[in-house]
Amino acid sequence: MKAARAQLAHKARPRSLVLVVLLALGAVILQGRVLYLQLVDKEFLTSQGEGRHLRTIQISAHRGTITDRNGEPLAVSTPVDSIWANPSELMPALDRIGELAKVLERDEEWLVRRITSNLDRGFVYLRRRLSPDAAAGVLRLGLPGVSSLREYRRYYPTSEVTGHLLGFTDVDDQGQEGLELAYDYWLTGVNGSKRVIQDRLGRTIGDIELIQPPRPGRTLKSSIDLRLQYLAYRELKRAVAESAARSGSAVVLDPATGEVLAIVNQPSFNPNDRTQLDPAHYRNRAATDIFEPGSSFKPFIVAAALESKRYEPDSIIDTTPGYLRVGASLIQDTNNFGAIDITTVLAKSSNVGASRIALDLEPGSLWSVLAAFGIGQLTESGFPGESAGVLNEARHWRPVGQATLAYGYGLSLTTLQLARAYAVIAADGIRPPVSLVSLDKPPRGERVIGAANARALRGMLEAVVAKGGTGQRAAVRHFRVAGKTGTARKAIPGGYSEDRYTAVFAGLAPASDPRLVIVVVIDEPQAGAYYGGDVAAPVFARIASGALRLLNIPPDTISEQLPLILAQTPVVP
Repeated sequence: MKAARAQLAHKARPRSLVLVVLLALGAVILQGRVLYLQLVDKEFLTSQGEGRHLRTIQISAHRGTITDRNGEPLAVSTPVDSIWANPSELMPALDRIGELAKVLERDEEWLVRRITSNLDRGFVYLRRRLSPDAAAGVLRLGLPGVSSLREYRRYYPTSEVTGHLLGFTDVDDQGQEGLELAYDYWLTGVNGSKRVIQDRLGRTIGDIELIQPPRPGRTLKSSIDLRLQYLAYRELKRAVAESAARSGSAVVLDPATGEVLAIVNQPSFNPNDRTQLDPAHYRNRAATDIFEPGSSFKPFIVAAALESKRYEPDSIIDTTPGYLRVGASLIQDTNNFGAIDITTVLAKSSNVGASRIALDLEPGSLWSVLAAFGIGQLTESGFPGESAGVLNEARHWRPVGQATLAYGYGLSLTTLQLARAYAVIAADGIRPPVSLVSLDKPPRGERVIGAANARALRGMLEAVVAKGGTGQRAAVRHFRVAGKTGTARKAIPGGYSEDRYTAVFAGLAPASDPRLVIVVVIDEPQAGAYYGGDVAAPVFARIASGALRLLNIPPDTISEQLPLILAQTPVVP
């Protein structure tokens, strides 16, 4: 028995020795591999590890704020999160794509195509501009390769009240219309970047290095006074509704600086609602749509007459017998006004009188004055898509064209251009550059007509608003107002319509020392009244009355009585 055990032990020794040798050899190989990886392949492994865990990510910079002239926000950027994925990392979890689709509110088949068709890319968007809470819900799914990126979305607190002025941005927060487009270079920020550590699911677990800090966009202070903007918007909307008009526009301008204090249109649109982003809705009609101004253009013919030194405000024009034939065209007045002075020509809006004045002026000189008023030229506003209007050169005029030009036919302009032209009358003959941005130091304007002629023209335009004038409904209690009505038939193929009109009133207040120029245009009123004096003049009066109060401009009645009041006030020793 002992002999058998000894024999078995003798046979087991070689096998044990072999096993020990094999184990020792395996240990040596493993140690060698470790040394090889640490010494020879160290850089490769390090780069592979860092490639899987170190990431350089973008730090989004928010777009600059747009404010009104008093600092009230008109356009701001709010934080949102966009969900993106690395398709190759997400591919192994494709069986969970239904969960992701449900949280993202995306079509599951669309997500599958999005992932499987972009396996060669490391970054694809799955959903843009989610709220931070919604994005957090996506990340809680724990899907590999799915991450969020902080971005910003534009929000417009005043919505449709300033929609046409501001425009809007696209999904990448780049300006597309309005001030957002015109000053995109100013408002756009510069994104930064940083290096972070992420886990296998793409979640950031630590910041390593700030590579470049983000630079936010700069604030843009617009020329708009939000109080006046709301006022003009409310009154224009009311007028368009009451007159059943197709559309309307209004501009409020500071004649001393050329700053636009309000610019509104109807119908309007809400830039926060992307379903309304249609050109027919977001077009800024006050700057882009042209129209024939009708009799609101007559003051510029009179200005040219005064500049010729051949006419004075009391010069007599014979309008008998109430009509004038020029070639094959017949120009008519509503009544036979007979022999009247130029002031009455404006107050009664005599087409015959204005045409006789225009035909008596040298065409080249008349054109030069009109062009100096800015007719047929872009304003200095820089608004995208602004129209220059139409004013044909004098060499193309025929007598009938020169005659009809006198009462606003045969040329076209925008509401903003008409406001600039009236600002010349308000600013003692100086044409101020138009600005949609608040100006610390307004540039000097260009002289168009003499100061004495501009003041004389203001006095003549006061007669339009006085008793017996066509613009009585533009009067503002306790303030002197100057302005002009306009009613123009709309052009149609083959001539002019008999039932489609543009109603206009352009004026300034107070006429004693103009602080505001206001132009109101109502397109195709259909509720019965269609004359500028009936449809547009009351809108002017309501806007002017509210604006003068909001700006604390003292009434003329008090201004005229103040020296007497001060003289009678006893001095307290």
